Amino acid sequence: MSAARGLPRRARVRALAKINLDLRVLARRPDGYHELRTIFQTISLADTLEIAFTPARRSTIDLEDAHQIPDNLVVRAARLTLDAMRVAGRVEMALDKRIPMGAGLGGGSSDAAAVLLALPALAGRSLALSTLHHLAQQLGSDVPFFLLGGRAAAIGRGTELFPLPDAAARPGIVVAPGVHVATAQAYRDLSERLTAESQEEKLRSFQRHAWGLDPAAAGANDFEPVVFEREPRLAALKRRLARAGASPAMMTGSGSALFGLFPTRAEAGRARQRFDGVETFPVSLVGRTRYRRLWWRWLAPHVEAGVWPPGAISPQYSARS
Repeated sequence: MSAARGLPRRARVRALAKINLDLRVLARRPDGYHELRTIFQTISLADTLEIAFTPARRSTIDLEDAHQIPDNLVVRAARLTLDAMRVAGRVEMALDKRIPMGAGLGGGSSDAAAVLLALPALAGRSLALSTLHHLAQQLGSDVPFFLLGGRAAAIGRGTELFPLPDAAARPGIVVAPGVHVATAQAYRDLSERLTAESQEEKLRSFQRHAWGLDPAAAGANDFEPVVFEREPRLAALKRRLARAGASPAMMTGSGSALFGLFPTRAEAGRARQRFDGVETFPVSLVGRTRYRRLWWRWLAPHVEAGVWPPGAISPQYSARS
C-alpha cells in the first residue's frame, strides 16, 4: 500500500461541520482552560479539501487557499502527520471553504482532522487512532472529535470523548449572521457568573440530557446569555428559529452561528425562507456510521472499508505491502 515513488496519490474529501447540542461551562482549570461538558454532533455542511501526496527526498507543503487564512491548521496538521509517519514527501492541498469561519461550527478543526485522516492513507502508512488523537490535541480542542464523528459527549477541554448512539438524520438549518463573537470575552463574562451551586445543577442537567433520561429535555448553551447581552440580534434570530418550529433552536459553540432542527425537510425549507438577508444553510445530522462510510468512499481505493482510522492495518493486509 506504499505510494509508488514519484507518482502522486490524490483524494478529494469533505470536512464536516459540527454543532453543540449541549454546552456547559464549569470552573477554570489549573491549566487556565475551563472545564467543559458538551455534546458534539456532525452535520452535513462541509468544506472540501483536495490533497495529494508524492514521495520525495524532502518535505514540502503547498496550500491553495482563497481565504488566505493565517497559520492555517491544515498546514500544521500536514507537518505533524509527516513527522509522525517519519516520511518525506510533497503535500499539495486545495481548500474550498464553505463553513463560515469563527462561527462555532468547527470548520478549521474539521479541516485539520481531515488532513490527519487522509494523509496517512495517501502515504500508505498506518497511524494508530491513539497517535492521531495525540496529534489532534496539539492542533485544537475540537480537532479530536472529528476523528470520531457522529454524536459524542466531551469533557475536560473537550478532548476526552465518549461516543453516544447515533440519532436520526434530522434536517435543519444553520443561520450564520456574520457577527463576530470574541470567545475570550465570552469566557470572561461567563466566569463572573459561575457558582458552585450552578455547576452542580449543570452537571445533573447535562447527565440527564447525555444519557437520554429525559427525552423531552432540550439542551442548553451556557454562552447564550452572555453573548446575547452583547449581541441582541442573535437572541432575536434564536426566537425567530423557535417561532418557525425549530426544536431545538440554539447557538453553537460560543457563536455566532445558530441552528434549528425540524421534523421534516419541508419544514426546514419553509423556515429557511424566513431569514432573508441572513446567510443560511440547509443541513442534516450525520451519524458516526455514515461519517465513516463517507470517509471510506472518499479515500477509495487507498483504504480498505471497515477499517478505522482509514488506512490502518487490518488483519488482511500490511500498510506497506
